[in-house]
Formats: sequence, structure tokens, C-alpha cells
Amino acid sequence: MSPTARRRRIPRRAVVTLALLLSVGVVVTGLVQAPPPPSPPPAPARDSLGPRLAAVMGKPAYRHAQWGLFQQNPRTGKVVRSRFADQFFIPGSTAKLFSVSGAWHTLGGNHRFDTPVYAVGRRRQATLRGDLVLVAQGDLTLGGRTRRNGTVAYTPIDHTYANDVPGATLTPENPLAGLDQLARQVRAAGIRRVDGDVVVDARLFRPDPDLDPTPTPLIVNDNVIDLLTSPGRAAGSPAALEVRPKVAPYRVTSSVRTVAAGKPTAIAVRTSPDGTRIELSGTIAAGSAPVLRISPVKDPDAFGRTALIEALRRAGVQVTANAVAPRPAARLPRSYRGLPAVARYTSPPYREYAKLILKVSHNLGANLGMCLMATTTGSTDCEDGFPVLAAFLDAAKVDRKAVQLADGRGGNPADRTTPRALAQILTYWQRTGEARNFREALPVLGVDGTLADSCRHCPSRGKVFAKTGTAVGGDTLNDRLAVGAETVAGYLETGKGRYDVFFTGVNGAATPTAAIQGVLTIADDVADTAALLQQKSGG
Repeated sequence: MSPTARRRRIPRRAVVTLALLLSVGVVVTGLVQAPPPPSPPPAPARDSLGPRLAAVMGKPAYRHAQWGLFQQNPRTGKVVRSRFADQFFIPGSTAKLFSVSGAWHTLGGNHRFDTPVYAVGRRRQATLRGDLVLVAQGDLTLGGRTRRNGTVAYTPIDHTYANDVPGATLTPENPLAGLDQLARQVRAAGIRRVDGDVVVDARLFRPDPDLDPTPTPLIVNDNVIDLLTSPGRAAGSPAALEVRPKVAPYRVTSSVRTVAAGKPTAIAVRTSPDGTRIELSGTIAAGSAPVLRISPVKDPDAFGRTALIEALRRAGVQVTANAVAPRPAARLPRSYRGLPAVARYTSPPYREYAKLILKVSHNLGANLGMCLMATTTGSTDCEDGFPVLAAFLDAAKVDRKAVQLADGRGGNPADRTTPRALAQILTYWQRTGEARNFREALPVLGVDGTLADSCRHCPSRGKVFAKTGTAVGGDTLNDRLAVGAETVAGYLETGKGRYDVFFTGVNGAATPTAAIQGVLTIADDVADTAALLQQKSGG
């Protein structure tokens, strides 16, 4: 059956979703510098792990949990360590190793997204009597994160996690940079006035609500509005607010007040049903760091259309159409054959987007990969990306029956994988010309991405390249957080130019309370095991 053939649909929302699924950085302390705390002798089944690994896995907190472990030399196939290597685990965002690999292979690491703007109508000197049409190509950032050197910017905790994870920050790049560049090109093409409309052609694929967050063909600033609150000079004063990007008709008001230093910071965001009216309330402590929140863009196509019209006006191109209006999809041409492209934005290569997705665990980008794989078959149905991914995994010699995926991010309750299957996809890349690019696209322990704050001063710093994953839900019965998964998978440096593939992680753990710090403690333990594996391997 071809990838685009009709298949029996299995509802991917047929089960209750986890309350929260995040990929966060972990903080590792005390690796090697100090001996482990006293602990009971490890159980016989764990003797082969060594006392320090067994001590971590044998903590009372994991009484009802299950640890998995796998380490293998990808050149020789020798298994160094193994624990439940062929049993299903909830992967969290380590599942992105499969989806990003599939998109990387299918599109190619050098693939660039060319987003054109066509002039549809008649030109009379500097006036276009007709429409400008932007044809969305599934560009993840549309210039909004691109540095001057062509790389894509990211921070350890991405702004898309701002409402869930403390410490999320913004990159300095202008999120409207790509639209501004397109607008300047339109003016450079000689157009000063558009007597018509500006239209977004989003027919590349149909947004699939079963993919959460839902990818769209046109994405501006990850389809969110950034809301950065800074404390005032003194307690009782209004907090300062920075909003980006500023696009009509989105309007933001804030009643956040500054409270005394040391007092709680708590900021809530409320939005109108259409998302265009945003209200912030709460408190921020004097002298504290700015606090980031986000609000979703409910209609990315209308948002992008307005943003492009505003960019055109900034560039000196007059548009007679109302900037705030529904997307006029009925005005789209059937074909662009013979029509002039008056502007074109070209993205960085896909491997740069893959790096962004893997470094910060970018959920929208991972799900987008499924839709982009579908488009390579001529389909506009994102679900048709799954057969493409399946064919790739077969060719990469990954045991596909040891992988269950219903999305690209690792956020569906059905998602499962075995440690060995993760090792197989990691081994595949080690045998390609992209081995170094893929390895360095992963978070690096103590250096960057979701592992930036881990193991900064231990011997394993810079020697573990790995994707993190976290699945967390609320345990209302016991007033605590249930950690469905805390996992990490990637490469351990075992010598100069030599790397073992590995997985380590725990399923079914729980925190003592409902505080996020309990999750970070479990993440510490998982990162400890990765660092200890690397140190035991002699790298």
C-alpha cells in the first residue's frame, strides 16, 4: 500500500492525555566530586550495574518505578550494559529522535524552505491591481530565529514552555524578520501600492488537531505572543510589560503589580475566545528577573496576513485592503504557473531546524515534521507522514514493532519505545555522513539545550550528547506529581572520536509534592546515571 493510500483511522485522542508533557533541563550536582550517600546494598539483579548506578536506581523514591538501561558500541555491536532493553517505556521527548530523524532523512539536511510571494493581477507602473499571495511552505521560523551567520537561535528553556517551566527566555532575534524581508523585496520589485488584497495560501497541508500543538503551513513566532513582565522600581508600582510581536488586532493589558523582594511572583494570563484580547494579572517581586508568559495565536493564517500587511506598510508599500480581516482564501489562484514571484524568503538548512527541535525539545517543530513528510508524497493529510516514517525506520534497521508513535513530539499517551530501538536509530546516524551533525544537534551535558544546567563542573561535561524526555501528570489522589517518564538517550564519548549509544530512564516515579522541584530531582538522578555511564566507559 502506498504512503498516500487511504488507511483505517485510529483515533489518536481515544485515551485521556497526560496533564503535562515537558522536556526540561536538569541540574546535576555532586557527580564524582563527593561519594554517594549511604544506601542499602543493591539488589542482586543490579550488582552488574556497579554500586553507584545501583544506589541511584535503588532509592526509596523508585520503589514502584522501573528503570531501563542500555549501552552499546555501535561499531562492534557489543552490548556494554542492559536492563529491560526490550521492554516498552514511555519515552517522553526522546521520541523526537525518531520523528526528527525521519524528517531529516526525507527532506535532507540541506533542504531549505523557499516561501514565495506572487503578484496576481496587472501591474501599472508601481501599482499592482490585484493581490499579493504568500504561499506558505511549512517554514518553522520564517526568519524569526535566524542569526546573521545563518544559524538558528535557541535558549536552554524555550519561550514555548514559558507557561509551564520556570526560567523560559527569549532569543534576541526579531520574530517578524522574515516578513519584513519579504516586504522589502516587494518594494524592491517596484511595487508601491496594492489595489487588492494580501492572501496567505495555506494549502500545503491541513492542520491536524490530533497533533498537539497543531502545525500550520504558516508559522510566525511559533504561533504565540510573547509577554515579558519586569518588576517596577518599588513595591506597589505597576510592572513593566514587553509584548512581541506586536500585530493587530491583538491587544494586551496588564494589572500585574510589583511586590516586595522575596514575596511570591505569580502571573496569570487570560485570553478572549478568539485570542486577540490578552489580560495579565498577578504579582512580581521587586528586583527579580523578568518573567515570560505566552498566549496562543488562534488563527495563524489571519495573523500572518495582518503581519505581512503591516510589514509592507513599514517598507513603504501601501495596501488598500483592511489589515484586520479573515483570510480571503476564495481569492487564491488554482496555479502559480506564469505568475511573477516578487519576493522569496529562503530558510536555513533543515539540519538547523532539527537542531532547534532537539536542543530545546520543540514540540511544534517535531509535529510539523510529520506533516512535511506527508507532503513529500503529494498528500495534504499529516497522518500520511507516518507511513513515510515507518519506511525510513525499516530502512534504518530500527525494529519498528518496538516503537509506538501517534505524534511527532512524544506527547501522545500511546507513545512507547524500547531502549534498544532508541539505540538503533542512534546507531543508524553513526553510520552516515551526517553523524557529527546529528550528534551535535542533541543537547550537550553541561553545555547547551535542555542539558545546559547539568553537570557543569563534573568530568562528563561536554561528553554526553543526548535527547531528554519528561512526561508528568497530576496525581490528585495523593496531591503530588506522577512522573510517567524521565528519560535520556544519545551518545557517550568513550574515547577520541568514539561514541557508544545509550538510553537510561525511569517510568512510574512520583514526587513527594505537587512542586516542580520534585520532577527536577528525578531528572537529576537520570542525568546522574548518564554521567556515570560515561565515566565508567573511560571517555
